[in-house]
Amino acid sequence: MRIFRPFALVFFMGIFLVSAQNKQVTLEEIWGGAFRPAYMESLTSLNNGKEYVVQHYDRSNQNMRVDAYSYETGEQTRNILSSNKIKQLNYFETYQLSPNENFALLGVNTEAIYRRSTRAIYFVYNLNNGENIMLAAHPVQEPQFSPDETKVAYVYENNIYVKDLASGTTTQLTQDGKKNEIINGITDWVYEEEFAFVRAFDWSADASKIAYLKFDETRVPEFSMDIYGSYNNQLYPSQQVFKYPKAGDDNAKVSLHIFDLNQKESKSVKLPKNYEYLPRLKWTKDKDVLSVQALNRHQNEMDLLFVNATSLEADVILEERDEAYVDVTDNLTFLNNNSFIWTSEKDGYNHIYHYSKKGKLINQVTQGDWEVTAFYGFDPNTGRIFFQSTENGSVNRDVYSILANGKNKLRLTPKTGTNNADFSADYSYFINDYSSVNTPSVYTLHQAKNGKLVRKIQDNSALAEKVKDYGFSPKELSTIRVNGEDLNMYMIKPHDFDENKKYPMLMYQYSGPGSQSVANTYFSTNDYWYQLLANQGYIVVTVDGRGTGFKGAQFKKVTQKGLGKYELEDQIAAAKLLGERDYIDEDRIGIWGWSFGGYMSSNAIFRAGDVFNLAIAVAPVTSWRFYDTIYTERYMTTPQENPTGYDENSPITHVSKFDDTNHFLLIHGSADDNVHVQNTMQLIEALVQENKQFDWRIYPDKNHGIYGGNTRLHLYTLMTNYILKNL
Repeated sequence: MRIFRPFALVFFMGIFLVSAQNKQVTLEEIWGGAFRPAYMESLTSLNNGKEYVVQHYDRSNQNMRVDAYSYETGEQTRNILSSNKIKQLNYFETYQLSPNENFALLGVNTEAIYRRSTRAIYFVYNLNNGENIMLAAHPVQEPQFSPDETKVAYVYENNIYVKDLASGTTTQLTQDGKKNEIINGITDWVYEEEFAFVRAFDWSADASKIAYLKFDETRVPEFSMDIYGSYNNQLYPSQQVFKYPKAGDDNAKVSLHIFDLNQKESKSVKLPKNYEYLPRLKWTKDKDVLSVQALNRHQNEMDLLFVNATSLEADVILEERDEAYVDVTDNLTFLNNNSFIWTSEKDGYNHIYHYSKKGKLINQVTQGDWEVTAFYGFDPNTGRIFFQSTENGSVNRDVYSILANGKNKLRLTPKTGTNNADFSADYSYFINDYSSVNTPSVYTLHQAKNGKLVRKIQDNSALAEKVKDYGFSPKELSTIRVNGEDLNMYMIKPHDFDENKKYPMLMYQYSGPGSQSVANTYFSTNDYWYQLLANQGYIVVTVDGRGTGFKGAQFKKVTQKGLGKYELEDQIAAAKLLGERDYIDEDRIGIWGWSFGGYMSSNAIFRAGDVFNLAIAVAPVTSWRFYDTIYTERYMTTPQENPTGYDENSPITHVSKFDDTNHFLLIHGSADDNVHVQNTMQLIEALVQENKQFDWRIYPDKNHGIYGGNTRLHLYTLMTNYILKNL
């Protein structure tokens, strides 16, 4: 469950919501983007490490372009792609360069499927001679160049195809793909959502083989959603039907296969155990050795397997074991000698390890009571590893380099706050995105060897000047001692705060496992909404309780088998402690959240109505029995094994305790493929049967994000008015 690296660096536009001292900024102005910050466009490093490319649209000439720029100077060096110069194509929406940058895959008519998956019409454009050919006459998924750039593999209607670029011939590699039954080469819904990948095939280094996963979904239960459409065009709802395994139900049976393009046959790989999940596959530096990460159903036993592509023998190279669960990442990196970099929480904090190709530990590269939060890569020329960590405090992020032997660690980002890096292909440069509670994003270029500033790329000084005219309050970072832990907290006060007055308080939390809401970053979209509320006389507080991330495995995994228990205890205790402060009105405390946060706020108003007298729950899980296998069982095991853990902390169990003199607003999108509207409907029915009065709103055909057109404006207007009226 997520309300959210390839090498490309993407900076998203923020939408600002503020309140002026002399005038109130309207929600219409805010959601119209009147206060957008400066941001960097999506960029991708070229192989030479000296240039990066950026895609942008030239409206004056109606031309989609991809241009190259110098890292060192920021000046444009050349044009890579221009839609006005491409035959058969007046525009393109996406592009993907081939391994040696001789070709580009250009996507048009892109259609979203789920959170990460899309299908589109693709063209293969020769950057050297301008030749442009259509990959297939129909929309396909996940096209991928072969390493030698002679072929492109893709998935169409659950089967894998390969197009030979020289001859133009297309070969169908698998034959048994069928919707809602068999999937080859791409993942099913639950893998896409919870293991965060879609393409489930990979080329060998010599382009002679393709390893792929096959999903047999025949025993997975189906879920259906009505799609209502527009009033003028659709008299009868259509129905979206897809396979969705809820906790305790059958998953798709996944199997591993290798297709040999020379022998023109596919062979299945027999694994040493009957694994429930195969969340990663990746060829090593050896063209005949495939790596596979494999998990049991509880996800607390992970094996790293090496598969010999000739003999099809699979050996366990590394075992990861945990009493709770083992996280799946994309950090596995092979060095030229086929030794590899791996990250693990086995010493209690997430750190980097170096293993031989036989799986023998060479050394633990990083160590300490802090977390590695991002692994950026390994530079074979210098032997240095680049990473991000919380060594400077769990709310901060800094970028470091270190030798593979664990020596000569160097901090590359001097400013305390949140630093996110994106490295050039040869690790000579990195672009840093820095922000703090007082500083909107500043983008700078640095030398990777020492962190030395090369140039400033872009900042938000204009935004900083603009907001001086508004009634901004600082986001105050602190900690609060709750249930034996120092929990990270931030507070936003009214701009005219008077410690001799009493203010109502609204608490926001997400609280999901491993998440973080309290960080040393500049305002996000919701923070600007909180500014508006603060200037209406509210104090807004967020506390990251037990179960959240970046403070060690024990802190994060204490909630195992009892999601919602300790998290709720911490929010209640924090609210009580804050309510004791002279300037907070303990009789006017509200709480809200989205997704896992909606689950939490529902529990809070039902089970602690003496503490909270208002709650807003957006797209909440109301029983973990309704949610998917991979996410839920990772933290709860199955409902058959742990029925008490599932039911004791379900809001549905506690509706009879709801004091409906308090205020509860329940919101959901009817086409939420992630947290199904079933969750809200079941909770509504339980409240109705208890004759409890509450408020609710369903947004037709909206997914888990509840957006599109005026939807977000409507949603936040609804929540704002509800808070102003009832808290």
